[in-house]
Amino acid sequence: MSWNVAIAGITGAVGQEFLRLLEQRNFPAQNYKFLASERSAGKKIQFAGKEYTIEELTDKSFQDVDIALFSAGGSVSKRFAPAAAADGAIVVDNSSAFRMQDDVPLVIPEINADAVQKHNGIIANPNCSTIIGILPVWPLHRANPLKRMLVSTYQAVSGAGWQAMEELKTQARDVLEGREPKPEIFSYPCAFNCFSHDSTVDAQGYNVEEMKLVHETHKIFNDESIAIAATCVRVPVFRAH
Repeated sequence: MSWNVAIAGITGAVGQEFLRLLEQRNFPAQNYKFLASERSAGKKIQFAGKEYTIEELTDKSFQDVDIALFSAGGSVSKRFAPAAAADGAIVVDNSSAFRMQDDVPLVIPEINADAVQKHNGIIANPNCSTIIGILPVWPLHRANPLKRMLVSTYQAVSGAGWQAMEELKTQARDVLEGREPKPEIFSYPCAFNCFSHDSTVDAQGYNVEEMKLVHETHKIFNDESIAIAATCVRVPVFRAH
């Protein structure tokens, strides 16, 4: 079979990774549509030996699209993913927008691939730390159900996108040349520094990233009895959590 594929958020770090993987795996796509914000519309992009023009992401972008890959942030996904699904596309969303909705499957193929069949047009991709944290734990859980998990993650700035990686590069240069680093993407300087994952902390002292890991694990494992305590830290490296 051959598919018509749209990518929303093509200019971001994950959008570029989508392209690399689609080309590497020779994905059987008939046509591609590359979507981004108005400021990127009209720019040219090279992919698999062809030149494409980036189009502005709108409600009308998904006519005749079979698969829509979203990685443009939660607010964009909430705005446009339902429109894509309404036009008949299957949306695979990389943001947190739909992960905990009851009618949206949250899928790690090596754990719960069958859950894909229950979609109503949208399939959610789990958080990065959840995926790498629980994938090796799944066979242990099947053999002997887990009672509790203590999880620590040390997460690269790439998780916050290409602008965060540029900020780390600039701040590292500033520090080494004796200047004060100026945080813009993060609340704290990221160069030569570690800090609690840059998100709101709740009354129990857990940040949003830590609670994502808790709730998403329960949903993917279909087991809310597992006691999970997570610590998620941002560290000053470009890639690889």
